[in-house]
Amino acid sequence: MCTAISWTKGEHYFGRNLDLEGSFGEGVAVAPRNLDWKFKKVPAPRVKKAMIGMAIVRENFPLYYDAVNENGLSMSGLNFPKNAVYLKPQPKKFNLAPYEFIPYVLLTCKNLAEARALACEVNLIDEPFGAGLPLTPLHFMISDKTGSIVAEPTAEGLKIYENPVGVLTNNPPFPMQLSRLNDYLNLTPYEPQNRFSENVELAPYSRGMGALGLPGDSSSPSRFARAVFARGNIVSGESEEEKVGAFFHMLENVAMVRGCVRLKENVYEETVYSSCCNTDTGVYYYTTYKERAIHAVCMHQTDLEGTMPAFYPIANTQTIIKDN
Repeated sequence: MCTAISWTKGEHYFGRNLDLEGSFGEGVAVAPRNLDWKFKKVPAPRVKKAMIGMAIVRENFPLYYDAVNENGLSMSGLNFPKNAVYLKPQPKKFNLAPYEFIPYVLLTCKNLAEARALACEVNLIDEPFGAGLPLTPLHFMISDKTGSIVAEPTAEGLKIYENPVGVLTNNPPFPMQLSRLNDYLNLTPYEPQNRFSENVELAPYSRGMGALGLPGDSSSPSRFARAVFARGNIVSGESEEEKVGAFFHMLENVAMVRGCVRLKENVYEETVYSSCCNTDTGVYYYTTYKERAIHAVCMHQTDLEGTMPAFYPIANTQTIIKDN
């Protein structure tokens, strides 16, 4: 289970929680412009853009969970079990394996308008990267500072939806997630007024009762509602530190605490990492379950004309600052 958020506060920020039962050795990967990308069914573009994001790297191919290119276009893949359908290759389509979708879009497109046009021509095929890396059922959010779209692979092809709330979680399909927000249209960050009855004197007895009814469980629809509510109401200062801090607070609001979702005996869902990328500056910030301090990797402080990906393993040792 995962949650992705796109948020603009002067600059554009894009990030996500990766919620899994464990790490796969991921790290922050910077793919330079001259990396020799090899795709299964389509040639790599002649002119390629650099990108940064969280990935595991196999055979010099960054398998991105989420990434941002040097033009500020961002994309993330989230688990979509029992709904994602991958098809056979089709003529006159960009036939991409699911793991190729993020890099191909970010290599070729500079903004959301170009990504939307490309996504309409993409066919996601049922081919894994290789042995030991099975197909993962995914759907995708693509964003820049102008907005967001969601791409969901179905039996009828790749469905593209406008995303007015800048949030994506997992199941059910995105149109149902949006529709369910109608259940919470009465919620407010303000103190509630008595609309129950004119004949009964009622008043709030606690702060925060305007949002009474906002779901607090870990399910995908509940995290979706909480993330949309937080994104729509969060207040932040103007410094980079304040905006990045605000973004991580939104993600913490939907994070998975180990032990609260038990998959089987001694196996638990947890937020492996949380990320926030300033897509204007190319600085990728992250925290992990075991390291709450914010780490940062700047795309533009690596060799963007190189031929090999730069890779920074994520930190997994908790930093504690002792004040005395």
